[in-house]
Amino acid sequence: MSKLSSFFKDFVHIFFPKICVTCGDELLSHEDMLCSLCLYHLPLTDFHRDSENETARQLWGKLDCRHAMSMLYLAKSSRVEQLLYKLKYGHHPEIGVFFGEYYGKILQNAAVLDRVDIILPVPLHKSKLRKRGYNQSSQFAKGLSKASALPWADDILIRTAATVSQTTKSRTERYENVEGVFTLKEAEAVQDKHVLLVDDVLTTGATICAVGNLFIEAGATVSVATIARA
Repeated sequence: MSKLSSFFKDFVHIFFPKICVTCGDELLSHEDMLCSLCLYHLPLTDFHRDSENETARQLWGKLDCRHAMSMLYLAKSSRVEQLLYKLKYGHHPEIGVFFGEYYGKILQNAAVLDRVDIILPVPLHKSKLRKRGYNQSSQFAKGLSKASALPWADDILIRTAATVSQTTKSRTERYENVEGVFTLKEAEAVQDKHVLLVDDVLTTGATICAVGNLFIEAGATVSVATIARA
């Protein structure tokens, strides 16, 4: 970085300080999105080191995937819950990109990304996408792509029905709620490919399984990564 650009960066930081999206403290010039303390306290799972982790076991018998992992543990009234709420409902798509880049750097030297051909996010229905302005899972995919240099796309899979929110539904109702609501726009785009399917939160796994099995039927190998696991 040149002295001029460094000076300009410091000038901007003085008059327009960046704020930690979790605690609200002013960020130092080398920090981004989260302050060092909030970043340190993120409950990372290290699931990428264990092929029989909690996320993988939750999908056993429902989705035949090569790898399955979640970056963070999600608990009520936690930093993670606060961040995910801001990502989904607070018009902060940059949080998704940040999480994707952060996780992508963690996974750089892990075998879980070996032979992955493309990163594909779980899609939103066009009505919800229009209302929110962005797909939070696409932002996560974008960040993962940037850190891993793997391509990503959000135009291969389509959500054909605007389903009711899964939040208050039982496990059985969640699976019924997403049955038949996804379709592949370009099935040949995933045939013989290793797809990394990404979403924001894994709860029952209903949505991930509905999409993942669609990819498998089209001839793809599937791995799964989510920002958090409830």
